[in-house]
Amino acid sequence: MTPMIIIAIIAILVLIFGISIYNSLISKKNQVANAFSGIDVMLKKRFDLLPNLVETVKQYTQYEGETLTKITELRGKALSTNATEGDKLALDQQIGTAVKGLMVSVENYPDLKANTNFLNLQTTWTESEEQIAAARRNYNATVTTYNNAVMMFPSNMFAGMLGYQTMPVLETASEERKNISAKELFNS
Repeated sequence: MTPMIIIAIIAILVLIFGISIYNSLISKKNQVANAFSGIDVMLKKRFDLLPNLVETVKQYTQYEGETLTKITELRGKALSTNATEGDKLALDQQIGTAVKGLMVSVENYPDLKANTNFLNLQTTWTESEEQIAAARRNYNATVTTYNNAVMMFPSNMFAGMLGYQTMPVLETASEERKNISAKELFNS
């Protein structure tokens, strides 16, 4: 083999290797976007459930009016077309905290707890929360795979040339990491 053929073979192999790494990075970046879209779909489902939940609870109590108003306002902000991904995730945490407080307050209304509509909404809400949690786990796994590709050699060289940077994983708020005391919930 002549040196020109050897150089051409090496150049072709390097080109194929580079294309493979480039395509892998693009694929991983798109998977992250897709995983976030999964969270967005689940949050939309949650936001669609909120008016029904709020309306059912409103029929039984005026005491939680402030909480219900806050949930409705947060829902409106989250559905805003100009809300960024970060805004949506922050609003998601605020809504989750407000609704958990509302559910604890519901314990004071036995008629509401026995209401079929409320029970169906509560079941649907629980399923929705489980689906959101699964979507978050998928997102974090996808982001971790992407971050590994952005940080590891040799793909990190291509990632640097493309301007790809690591992305943050979703984290649980510190207040949600605390142990829940059922005794305190029932005594409050």
